[in-house]
Amino acid sequence: MPVNERALELALAAAQAAADKKAQDISIIDVGDQIYITDAFVIASGANERQVIAIVDAIEEALLNLPEKAKPARREGERQGRWVLLDFVDIVVHVQHVEEREFYALDRLWKDCPIIPFVDRDLAEAGAEAP
Repeated sequence: MPVNERALELALAAAQAAADKKAQDISIIDVGDQIYITDAFVIASGANERQVIAIVDAIEEALLNLPEKAKPARREGERQGRWVLLDFVDIVVHVQHVEEREFYALDRLWKDCPIIPFVDRDLAEAGAEAP
């Protein structure tokens, strides 16, 4: 079963907020058929601890500014700034330091799950402006 509309809205907003803070390797994975506690994972990487925290803050702010506000039910890992998990129930956001992303390889762990397409709006706009 594909992700519900609310989960898709949250995932795309979170991914765009991460992209706005120059997160690397952003992916959205539909995990709804594999686990029943959430519909999608949003995974993004930051080059250092400060960037990881900035990405997390931007995601939280973006989801709070949606017409139907979303606040995380749980937030873990912020103190270290290496891997922060935001649980919005419909989606779970993982913002990882590049080294943690490589080591834990969540993308490979969930490789059998469908990927939800995401294109950074800034890149899409730049592509539309190119001749």
